[in-house]
Amino acid sequence: MLKAKVYIIGMSPNGASSLLPEACRLVNRSEIVLGGKRLLDMFPSLTGEKIIIGNNLAEVTDVIKTNLGQKQIVVLASGDPGFYGIASYLTRELGKDTVEIIPNVSAMQVAFARIKESWEEAALVSVHSRPVEDIVETVRSNCKIGIFTDEKHTPAAIARVLLEHGVDSYRAYVCQDLGSKDEKVVETDLPGLRETKFSPLNILILLRVQPKEPVSAPCPQWLGIPDEEFHQRRPREGFITKQEVRAVSLVKMRLIDEGILWDIGAGSGAVSIEASCLVKKGRIYAIEKNDADMAVIKKNLWKFHVPNVEVVQTFAPDGLDELPDPTAVFIGGSGGRMEEILDVVSHRLKSGGRIVINIVALENLSAAVNALKARGLVSEVTLVNIARSTSVIELTRFEALNPVFVVTASKQEGMLTHA
Repeated sequence: MLKAKVYIIGMSPNGASSLLPEACRLVNRSEIVLGGKRLLDMFPSLTGEKIIIGNNLAEVTDVIKTNLGQKQIVVLASGDPGFYGIASYLTRELGKDTVEIIPNVSAMQVAFARIKESWEEAALVSVHSRPVEDIVETVRSNCKIGIFTDEKHTPAAIARVLLEHGVDSYRAYVCQDLGSKDEKVVETDLPGLRETKFSPLNILILLRVQPKEPVSAPCPQWLGIPDEEFHQRRPREGFITKQEVRAVSLVKMRLIDEGILWDIGAGSGAVSIEASCLVKKGRIYAIEKNDADMAVIKKNLWKFHVPNVEVVQTFAPDGLDELPDPTAVFIGGSGGRMEEILDVVSHRLKSGGRIVINIVALENLSAAVNALKARGLVSEVTLVNIARSTSVIELTRFEALNPVFVVTASKQEGMLTHA
């Protein structure tokens, strides 16, 4: 009896000639070969049964399960099967012990090579069978983006959605039919992309264009952007962490250059925007549930031209599982779910990381300190009580802002907290 394995073999844009000898032998000796029609056509001399993969993944899985251990099975995939490919689906359905993956050069790698751009800092996304709207904020907050398209979500369709959302300052490169005699690279901008048709087999790369003259305020190199510089929600203006409290909170976070910050209850996005100046090589996730505040955050990100903040619309802790583990967490609002949020945060926070919470009510302060203690986190509390000068006729008096408790907790190296 054959070993109960299915081999998922990646194909580069150069076709069958790109396979290593062992991978080539596996394909030629297989009794069942599954893959897209384009990939199967690369092996005209195959004697085994060929099964085309399309929108039939459940059927494909059944075929593999039925013949596993009885026949040698190969699945052909594009590039690296584990990179937005079929490997994740089959591994989940069949189990890791059943699957062997032989990767190849991804079309994304080839596309970046064709336009002679490095790709280690690029955001790489896919719109295969998913709404283009899902990638808008990723594009907005990155300078270099590689996008896997499909026949429905074409470069033109992507351009239309991006322009509708106010994203337009990018050069676009469409790398089509890579590795074939029809290979072509087209360079344009988003408006031009919107009106152009391409071969269905393509990769889209977007590179942000830096304006000759600034169209947005650069992020300053000091803490404490004045509150009035930020767009705020109207008519209820004031959904913002005040300048002085913001500065204290950022100091308490001890942000690192390559860190990951979760800004939960981001409001206007002021904390995320200032943090972006301190986390230059890392990533910041501005997490907000309200539609009105989401719109305000996006306006502020555009105004300050912040590249490393990603806006996430969710009611935390919902959706946090999809984010990378944080090195710091700021909680500006919890929506009444502080206990649930701290359950997730205390578990996911990296060792040495810090949690900073802004609180205005005594009852909430007590609850937060007790909740941190229950999770093995020792906290300290700083009361920030600010009054600002204001002119009255020819005199100066002070107007007090609401006092804010800044609660800080850290996760010590090796500390275990319950999920």
